Amino acid sequence: MTGWAYVRCLNGILAREGLRFLHQRERFFGALVRPLVWLFIFAAGFRSVLGVSIIPPYETYILYEEYIVPGLVAMILLFSGMQSSLSMVYDREMGSMRLLMVSPFPRWYLLLSKLIAGALVAVVQVYIFLAIAWFWGVQPPPLGVLLVFPALILSALMLGALGLFLSSVIKQLENFAGVMNFVIFPMFFASSALYPLWRIRDSSVLLYDICRFNPFTWAVELIRFALYAEVNWLALLGVSGALLVFLLAALYGYDPGRGMMRFKQGG
Repeated sequence: MTGWAYVRCLNGILAREGLRFLHQRERFFGALVRPLVWLFIFAAGFRSVLGVSIIPPYETYILYEEYIVPGLVAMILLFSGMQSSLSMVYDREMGSMRLLMVSPFPRWYLLLSKLIAGALVAVVQVYIFLAIAWFWGVQPPPLGVLLVFPALILSALMLGALGLFLSSVIKQLENFAGVMNFVIFPMFFASSALYPLWRIRDSSVLLYDICRFNPFTWAVELIRFALYAEVNWLALLGVSGALLVFLLAALYGYDPGRGMMRFKQGG
């Protein structure tokens, strides 16, 4: 097959995910409601109590809303990655994924295309959230809003790859909600999304160690620095490494000869 055939395949998957996103409006609003509730209610409460509160890594004082915005952005990417993997489980049960997998394109390319499409949909949701937050008064530097794009893509790919791996493990659609809660909430709360790591270390050394090795923390810190036109090289390395591990695990899981799909078919 020619390179143009691969491009057409990618465009087809991108178009399919885009149409699914447009037709599932509840998915769009659901992805925005959660972070907006945290921003408007939870953060506003902290602001009224603390005023100008915590110190970010840039050694300048900012309001609590501005501090948690990167965590809420990462929350959107996390939920979007899980929703994308949920669609994989649904497609597998409905049989439409089988039609995709029997195409002449390599399985790894099809999964990677699905992952890229889900990441782009998640980033669109993030920028809509940032636009709403801008009118709320949370206004990162305009240059940072542009430079954060690579960090968003990389983080979305990493979290989407995690969801892709989970979708290869889950056998039935009704079991996915429980697994999502088991993964999402520990990852979110055991991270630096809401509080800086040094505050967590003052509270619990064990929790601090858990947060440090949480891939979601690396995504949050990568986005947080990128919003202010800086690069957290350690977070960049962590997110890239986690993406590679999750992606390899997902490819293995969807390999009918070796991965989880073999066990499902055998069961």
